[in-house]
Amino acid sequence: MHRGKGMKFVGDSRISAERKPNVPKDYSEYPGKTEAFWPNFLLKEWLIGSVFLVGYLCLTIAHPSPLERIADPTDTSYIPLPDWYFLFLYQLLKYEYASGPYTVIGAMIIPGLAFGSLLLAPWLDRGPERRPSKRPIATGLMLLALAATIFLTWQSVVNHDWEAAAKQGEIKQTVEFDKEDPGYKALEASGCLNCHGTDLTGGPAAPALTETGATLSAEEIADIAVNGRATMPPGMFKGSDEELKALSEFIHGLSAK
Repeated sequence: MHRGKGMKFVGDSRISAERKPNVPKDYSEYPGKTEAFWPNFLLKEWLIGSVFLVGYLCLTIAHPSPLERIADPTDTSYIPLPDWYFLFLYQLLKYEYASGPYTVIGAMIIPGLAFGSLLLAPWLDRGPERRPSKRPIATGLMLLALAATIFLTWQSVVNHDWEAAAKQGEIKQTVEFDKEDPGYKALEASGCLNCHGTDLTGGPAAPALTETGATLSAEEIADIAVNGRATMPPGMFKGSDEELKALSEFIHGLSAK
């Protein structure tokens, strides 16, 4: 065959001398091995995607996301928990040299090195082989990252207090009260709202004050405020006797509302 036969030279490029129609190729010689992207392959992808979408919508209808009580930024006893795909990073920040003064290491440096290594894996191992056993560097980095992610996620799930988390998220009946009341002001000044919440519905480390008045008298409430009880240490209240009386009567009066 002569060089360039059937071709026309246009500058430094070559184009076909015959105009060919823009139709899909005939793949009958390779049955089951390949097919046209449009419409065969694209239609199959669309059908599979539709099935998964309908299935996902059915699951969301059958099992709706659980709702918790309204977020209270003043509740320092709240136990946070991110979504499942961030649990490994959440667990990483619990370790000594990845939290506190070393938060930058746990939040930026270690994840940056890990994800950076995965991004550089194709350039670190540029061999022509495609089998994982023939690409030890890329395969090793991927297995290491996968093992670390699974282990940290498992540690986060095991060490989380699920009972306390379920209790703190319960939607409780709120009681309307006057936040300008001297008793509420005394609670706020003593830091009681950090555990009991601004709406007084409590948390994992403190009971709901809206229910305390129904079981305790004003004198018992005043004694607990001064001497403590259960997880509440003594000496938390540092106000005057008048403020203590206003606080105890305010809490006791909540049960009547």
